[in-house]
Amino acid sequence: MQRLKETIEEHHLTIRDCGLAEYREVLALQHQLQEQRRDGRIGDTVLMVEHPAVITLGARKSANKLLVSGAELARRKIDLVEIRRGGGATAHNPGQLVFYPILHLQELGLDVNRYVRTLEAIGIELLAGLGVASGRRQGFPGLWVGEKKIASIGVRVSRFVTCHGMAINIQNDLSIFELMVPCGLDGVQMTSVQTETGKVHDMGQIKSQLSGLLIRYFGGRKP
Repeated sequence: MQRLKETIEEHHLTIRDCGLAEYREVLALQHQLQEQRRDGRIGDTVLMVEHPAVITLGARKSANKLLVSGAELARRKIDLVEIRRGGGATAHNPGQLVFYPILHLQELGLDVNRYVRTLEAIGIELLAGLGVASGRRQGFPGLWVGEKKIASIGVRVSRFVTCHGMAINIQNDLSIFELMVPCGLDGVQMTSVQTETGKVHDMGQIKSQLSGLLIRYFGGRKP
C-alpha cells in the first residue's frame, strides 16, 4: 500500500487517501479501524482509494455470478476476494473511485437505510459536478444513468459501526464487468463518467470534491 496521506478535518471526520492500494490490504485496514471505532479509540474515518483489478463476492451467494473461472481471472491478473458485505459480485480497478466510511451510525442519528440513501446522495452530487445526471432505482442500491449502472454500494454494519462502502466508475476499464454479472443483475450494463461525457478527469481533484461532500454530510454530530 502506498503511504497513507491523511487529512484530518475539524468536523469530527478523518479522511485518508490510500492512493492505489491492494484490495486485501485496505480490507484489513477497514476491519482494524472498525474495531477501533467501536471501542471509541478513533473518531469517524473515511478511506478513499483506487484498487488494482479485483472482483469481490458479497454475502448474498445467489448474487455472486462469475462468467469465467478463477483460473482465467488469475491468468488475467485479476484478484478474487470473498467478503462479508451486502450485495453480490462487483469489480474494482484503477480509475474507479472507492470510498469506505467507518462511521458510528448511532452518533450520527442514522439507521442503515438512511445511511445508504446518504451515500447515494453524495454520489449524485459528485457525479452532477462532473456533468453526469444520475439517480436511484427502488430496490437496487447504487446509482444509475438511465438503465446503466454507474455506482455500486455494499455495506456492513457491526455494533452501529459501518465498513465497506461505495464505488463510482469515473474512467476505469469497464470490460472487467463482462467477466461477471454485476451485483447479480442479469443484463445490466455498466457505465462511467468518461463513457457518458467523453472527458478524462483528474482523480486528485475528484477526491477533493468528494472530501468536501463527506464533511458536509458526515462531519457533524446528532444535536
